[in-house]
Parts: sequence; C-alpha cells; structure tokens
Amino acid sequence: MTTSSFPDTAAPTRLSAAAAGQTGLIVGVSADPSSTVGGVDCAELERRLLEAGFVEGARVTLLHEGPLGGDPIAVRLDDMRVALRRREAHGVMIQIDDAPKDIA
Repeated sequence: MTTSSFPDTAAPTRLSAAAAGQTGLIVGVSADPSSTVGGVDCAELERRLLEAGFVEGARVTLLHEGPLGGDPIAVRLDDMRVALRRREAHGVMIQIDDAPKDIA
C-alpha cells in the first residue's frame, strides 16, 4: 500500500461538484465509463484532461460558473485558466482545501 502526500481530512470529490471559490488538489482523473461526453469515450476524455494539465498534484480553484445551470465553469489550474463543461469536470477528482481562498 502506498501513502499519499495529500491530506485525508475528507474524501475526494469531483470537480463538477465544487462551488465557486473552492480550491483543492487534483488526486486523479477518472471519467465515468458508462457515459460519453459529446461523443467522446471515457478513455479519450481522460487523455484530453491530462493533456490540458489536469494531473495529480495540480492545484485547482473554481473561479466562475456560467449563468445557466452553472455551465460552463472556469477554473484556475496552477498558473493558467481553463474553461470546461461540468460533464467534463466530472472526470477530475479533487481533495478540497478546508479554508476558502480568494478567487481574484
């Protein structure tokens, strides 16, 4: 069994469930195999997320939610900003920090 450097104060959650202002560390990318996103299978979605920088250990902050149903979302991913749909963000597992951060 391996130990992780991530805090285990709470169970990881999906980025799609985060609220604006929440910050955390990515602990994995795991697309739901029973669904496709815009015709893209889960293996392809995982590959695209990893190539975009959604890798284990990266810090992510949800910056903004769209006005209609909260979609799309804008996130700060380390030192860049990325927009994605919630159904894509559902494949990113994060460990949310305890204290909310300034999203400016």
